[in-house]
Amino acid sequence: MNQEIINLYDSYTHSQIDRKNFMKKLAILTGSTALALTVLPMLESNYAAAATVSDDEVQSEMITFNGVDGEVKALLAMPKGNKKKLGTVVVIHENRGLTAHIKDVTKRVALAGFVALGIDALSPFGGTPDDEAKGRELISKLDADKNLQNYLKGLEFLRNHKNGNGKTAVVGFCWGGSMANKLAVADPKLNAAVAYYGAQAKAEDVPKIKASLMLHYGQLDERINAGIPVYEAALKENKKEYKLFIYDGVNHAFNNDTSPTRYNEAAAKLAWQRTIDLFKEKLG
Repeated sequence: MNQEIINLYDSYTHSQIDRKNFMKKLAILTGSTALALTVLPMLESNYAAAATVSDDEVQSEMITFNGVDGEVKALLAMPKGNKKKLGTVVVIHENRGLTAHIKDVTKRVALAGFVALGIDALSPFGGTPDDEAKGRELISKLDADKNLQNYLKGLEFLRNHKNGNGKTAVVGFCWGGSMANKLAVADPKLNAAVAYYGAQAKAEDVPKIKASLMLHYGQLDERINAGIPVYEAALKENKKEYKLFIYDGVNHAFNNDTSPTRYNEAAAKLAWQRTIDLFKEKLG
């Protein structure tokens, strides 16, 4: 698909333009309103294709844990029939909430041999809505400090879980990638943090990071990649343990296999294997 169209959709999904202007510009790029409406479903996520892990492979359930201002909803998943204490991972969703795709990603982490917790950041609003646009709207209304505290409480929940070995990591995507970097700064007990195409932590906060970092970026994602040089310079200066990968010719959200125009199978599989390898190294 035309890269201008993908960049336009990225601007829309990250609230840089509203839907009216997005559709107007999409009609210009495609040649007509009718063609714009034809292209739109190819840009939006298709959650009917979200499930890749079956209930026969992992055990999972929706739970709640105590947050700052009430209960926080989350999907808890782990290998089926597990009797060992395992490393634990918080999975952090994109800017539309705990969607079917991120629930599946949580199960993928469990399938790889970990206790995984996919936290619903929109719990203060009753949970993730079915409407993606509404989810993005609610994300922008979250109290940033309370949201961070809810994720820190999620990590403590995992550290105290009967099936956990006390070691913790986070993996986040887009909005969640940014949160992964923030949690690396905020939680000195964190063993590993993996950020997929997420906004970087502030350079002045880098000295606080104790976790091993893994940073995945799409080469065509100019908006997020603009922050790489300053972040990497701070990581090097402070002698932090990190690995940074930029995948050639791929876009923001390249890991999301429900988003056909941006998903890149080769990059997604390579990044995922690297992520799981890091977790096995740091959480074993």
